[in-house]
Amino acid sequence: MIRIGIYGGTFDPIHKGHLHLIEQLFIRDLIDELIVIPAGQPWLRTSAPIASGADRLAMVKLALQELPSQMQSSITVSQIELMRSGATYTIDTIEEISAQRPDAHLILVVGSDAFATIERWHRSDELLSQVEVLVIARNGEGLDIDALPISATQLRDSLTAHADEIPQSVEMYIKEKNLYASK
Repeated sequence: MIRIGIYGGTFDPIHKGHLHLIEQLFIRDLIDELIVIPAGQPWLRTSAPIASGADRLAMVKLALQELPSQMQSSITVSQIELMRSGATYTIDTIEEISAQRPDAHLILVVGSDAFATIERWHRSDELLSQVEVLVIARNGEGLDIDALPISATQLRDSLTAHADEIPQSVEMYIKEKNLYASK
């Protein structure tokens, strides 16, 4: 059975820490394929993403081009959540992917900080019964992938100071579109 990783996030913006995690999933043979999903309107988040869904999707696609080609060929970027109106729920995303790929073993990739709140997620019991959860270490808990200590919030606050933590193609896109300029 094929192992498909599901990696969602706001990716506002995507950075080298995200890419490092993706590389480690393949290097450590934890998945066969990966679906990267920019979040729509996560219902548990107190604030909406700053960049539009279209811009975050474009930045994800640009950043993934920096990965080795054998990894790129095993990665799909999905607009599944961006196309939904209103709040988006992980369980709905998983059910839709399960219907499209009934042959797959789905592995939800989450940081230990997000996993700590999973019981508050919409229909969390159903979610946990439908997927394997791969918890990635943040703050010392979960699978240690030697995560890079990068924060999208800090990047938005000072893009110049953190330019080396963003893929160059994404940095150029941010400048071209004047994203995060009010920060």
